[in-house]
Amino acid sequence: MTTPGPEQPPGPRDLPGFAAFVGMGLSIAVTLGVFVVLGLWVDAQLASSPWGLIAGIVLGCAAAVASTIALMRRYL
Repeated sequence: MTTPGPEQPPGPRDLPGFAAFVGMGLSIAVTLGVFVVLGLWVDAQLASSPWGLIAGIVLGCAAAVASTIALMRRYL
């Protein structure tokens, strides 16, 4: 019977998984940021504060979820 050895520190072969999570996080942040900026721009153009920002947040969250699902389907 063999005994398990000590835990190995993460090495270069774990990098693709790490890169996938970083890409997913960046995708969420950029998508939400773009929609928030668009919402603020709409507020400035139409003087409809805070409705453009609220719409930007809601649409940004929906787009971020859709983007995350699309990225996750690659790995599932």
